[in-house]
Amino acid sequence: MAEFALGNEPAGAEEATVVGISCGSSHTVALLSCGVVASWGRGEDGQLGHGVADESPTPRAIAALTDAGVDCVVCGAEYTVAVASSRGHIYSWGWGDFGRLGHGDCGDVFVPRPIAFFDGRRVAAVACGDTHTLVTLEGGELWAFGRNQNGQLGLGHTNDCLSPQRVEALAGEVVTSVACGSEHSLAATAKGQVFSWGWGRYGNLGDGDSQDRYLPTQVVGLEQVHIRAVVCGWRHSAVVCQEGRVWTFGWSKYGQLGHGDHVDHTRPEPVAALAHTRVALVAGGWRHTMAADVEGGLWAWGWNKFGQLGLGDGEDRSAPTRVEGALAGRRVAQLACGWRHTLAVTQDGAVFSWGRGVNGQLGLGPLQDVPSPTLLAVLSAGELRRDAILATSEAAGGGYVAPADRYAVVPGADDAPYGNGASAAAVPSMPPLDARLASLVPDQGPGGEADGRTSKKARTSIDMAR
Repeated sequence: MAEFALGNEPAGAEEATVVGISCGSSHTVALLSCGVVASWGRGEDGQLGHGVADESPTPRAIAALTDAGVDCVVCGAEYTVAVASSRGHIYSWGWGDFGRLGHGDCGDVFVPRPIAFFDGRRVAAVACGDTHTLVTLEGGELWAFGRNQNGQLGLGHTNDCLSPQRVEALAGEVVTSVACGSEHSLAATAKGQVFSWGWGRYGNLGDGDSQDRYLPTQVVGLEQVHIRAVVCGWRHSAVVCQEGRVWTFGWSKYGQLGHGDHVDHTRPEPVAALAHTRVALVAGGWRHTMAADVEGGLWAWGWNKFGQLGLGDGEDRSAPTRVEGALAGRRVAQLACGWRHTLAVTQDGAVFSWGRGVNGQLGLGPLQDVPSPTLLAVLSAGELRRDAILATSEAAGGGYVAPADRYAVVPGADDAPYGNGASAAAVPSMPPLDARLASLVPDQGPGGEADGRTSKKARTSIDMAR
């Protein structure tokens, strides 16, 4: 199949708009109204689905999903899941350690592969964390697979699961919303209740302490409100009630809870700065949080070292701040956070990206950070054509990178790397590397920060400062 350059589509080609967007640690995936799935950014672990380990600085169609009927895309840290609900398929690809892809093994997958267990089943929702995955079936039944060392699968033990396992503790509940953090999980039910489980040492489970939970436990303090959506950042959590109020809890070192402080909160607390704002959407990044209100206005708070808040600078915010710039006068309809980048789709079909860009995760071409919302014209209404993004699955000049040949380092709280002091920039023979989440972070010290380096298949974590 011929590979067209985006923006050079033939005259009369079919128009399309972005109807779904999701961000991984340093990659991004979009679903188009014509059914095409496009990906860009870091691709070292196959998370782009193009069959090779290359980065892509601009959107490219995933050829293996052409005409697959995909209607939902979700990114984990270094992997991706797509759902074709009408055909009863879930596809997964990317980094496979700990069984997060659900294929019964730990192998990396560079081209979308159906998860055999779900063939013929009707899927309602998918959530992806760093190394674990949750799937809700129609009817509200919850299944989990992947890494489980802190109980994030909710199965009552800490054994990894290479294949989907039913979360029996929620049997009888109709799960309506699910979310995965690095190593913790949240679920909301049809009754409006919220359950949490997994890693809880920053209070991100909302149960008033810093203990891990191996089974879903109801979050207290929300009994008088009906929760319609749950959201996880890396180590922080948020819930949105039916009336549009937002509660947050967990890690707050960078102000990512939006309470105007930098103190961890172990129980849900309403975000006071949004008390008079009806919120429609919330997205959580590594250390930042974004929200869109019912009028389409965009709000940002938390860590902003790379401009991921979209405020035009690199200053952190501990309370919600209105994002203007190129989004002034536009209504945000979709929102997604990566670790250090953010994307938004407006009601009129325009796509904007900003934040960290060194792996091409912004899709803008240049590998550089962008501190303000910038139009991703090639995917925006009026510019996007289906014919333009259909691409062969064989990338030019690419190649597979063996897991044992991948290297990066774990940073400390100040982004200085541990280990041998190297960074991706110091290893020019390797592709640019980016941060992974907790699967590569060593055991936590008393303060919860990484205090050493760990390895899995000779892969360590990342230079988070990249």
